[in-house]
Amino acid sequence: MDDETNTLAANVSQQKWVLPVSILGSSLGFIDSSVVNIALPAIQSDLHIGLSAVQWISNGYLLTLASFILLGGALGDRFGTLRAFCVGLSLFVLASMACGLATSPTVLIISRFIQGAGAAALVPTSLALISQAYTGEARGKAIGTWAGAGGVLMALGPPLGGWMVDHVGWRSIFYINVPIGALALLLARNVRESRKADGSRQLDIPGSIFAVVALGLFTYGLIAVGEGDISTGPAMLACSVAAGGLFLFVEQRSPYPILPLRLFRSRNFTGSNILTIILYGGLGGALFMLPFHLIKVHSFSTTMAGAAFLPFSVILGLGSRPAGGISSRVGPRLPMILGPLITASGFVLLALSGGQSAYLSGYFPGLVLIGLGMTITIPALTTVVFDSAPPDDSGAASGINNAAARSGSLFAVAALGIAFGSSDIGSLAPSDISQAYSAVMAVSAASALLSALLVWILIGPAEPDKPGL
Repeated sequence: MDDETNTLAANVSQQKWVLPVSILGSSLGFIDSSVVNIALPAIQSDLHIGLSAVQWISNGYLLTLASFILLGGALGDRFGTLRAFCVGLSLFVLASMACGLATSPTVLIISRFIQGAGAAALVPTSLALISQAYTGEARGKAIGTWAGAGGVLMALGPPLGGWMVDHVGWRSIFYINVPIGALALLLARNVRESRKADGSRQLDIPGSIFAVVALGLFTYGLIAVGEGDISTGPAMLACSVAAGGLFLFVEQRSPYPILPLRLFRSRNFTGSNILTIILYGGLGGALFMLPFHLIKVHSFSTTMAGAAFLPFSVILGLGSRPAGGISSRVGPRLPMILGPLITASGFVLLALSGGQSAYLSGYFPGLVLIGLGMTITIPALTTVVFDSAPPDDSGAASGINNAAARSGSLFAVAALGIAFGSSDIGSLAPSDISQAYSAVMAVSAASALLSALLVWILIGPAEPDKPGL
């Protein structure tokens, strides 16, 4: 009995450290993209770089995150969740320091690639630590606390990051990751592995490499097309299709694939992930473009441009839990149609706001609608993803959907050059930026409308469990 009591006391003692460690670690990955987007105009001006370099600063992170996040969970199973978390966190912190010290766009872009790879191990293992340390009702409360903290940090990230860019400089948004990450690593010394690592589990390294190559070539091709390169761009896009085919070939024969193709036999699973790519593509392009428009055209400070995102972030952070309850009562299909329609109306309002400098009348209503629409959509979308996959594949299903969301943003940002007509953003007149802004918002609205249509066509009632799927 004494041994059991001591074991229980040890578990309780380590539990109190798991939650703050997971929140601190995952917060770095959650807010990085949004905060960096706010800083991109300042980075572009300071380093005197063109649109393609700006796109790669954003996409370098998204590319390795989308490609390796499927491998991140498997690393935890193979080497231990805590160990994978700490390695990912250390890599992220070191890359953040390199981003802050970068004096050329090349160094900054390479550092962003490494930062994304670290986040790919950090993000999935942060939630896995909680899942392994807590059980039953305590697990639900811990995950709720983790999600709530993520929502608050997501809301505070852009305005705080904007203030730091204005008053300290854009490098500070990377340096701030260092003490936060160091504190998480220090606290992680009090946490023990809750589950034994599976040393026999194989890692799908070939699949991960082909995923990076396919996504990277596709991204490069879209950026080249946007720059008006009609020879290199299409050639790279064709090569990406070939690399994608090799990726699928490898995955079909891998004993531990990062992309279990059997899951796509479910129409709901396939449809929900197509929807994710399209909807998050529109969102990613819009959120990339908005700070440039506010700062370059209407002379917003970076602090004010960051604060402009508050309606979207606050609604998403505070509304996701109630929206999940509504989805469970009415079923996911209706919210997955209604949510994108509301989101589309928000993008339409933003498209019409290009000539307005007043925030409350020009931008606030659109951002509120986008926040409301995405808040309604995300819990329902997550429900369909999990319901359409066997319980044993829930981790893979979550990873695939996360990768789909990142890939949608990756492709949208890569294609933004098309909206600028192959012109350099640094030399564009405010009227040209406004025209590109309106075009991006119109395309985002169309992507949200297409998402609602796809739900109507592809998503049906919940499918019965198929253990042999």
